[in-house]
Amino acid sequence: MAKFIKTKDTLKLASLPVFIASLCCLSPVILVLLGLSTASFAGSLADTLYGDYKWIFRGVGLILLAGAIVIYLRRQKGICTIDEAKKRRNEIMNIVLSALIVFVVGYIIWLYVIVEYVGKVLHIWQ
Repeated sequence: MAKFIKTKDTLKLASLPVFIASLCCLSPVILVLLGLSTASFAGSLADTLYGDYKWIFRGVGLILLAGAIVIYLRRQKGICTIDEAKKRRNEIMNIVLSALIVFVVGYIIWLYVIVEYVGKVLHIWQ
């Protein structure tokens, strides 16, 4: 029987990578909230970061997610060798797939719901 990862562990794995992946649109909001930029500059910065560099941010987030999964497997699950990984292949696939699903859903909710709503409230995006 395959073991599943706990929801709490999955959220821990994916939270920082989701945050890093969403910095393309979150950075302008943070700058406005801290009073370091105007709304028009933040809107321009958001267009540039999201338009030209969004795949870089997403790629860095996925790389961080992969690193978090490796660290989790080594520290929490004790999977350090290839032989152990072969034996526990189904468990590893469950962990990877659940973390990836949480990453994608978390990214969509964080970026397209929460950050977009805050941007509308602050009048950064029209």
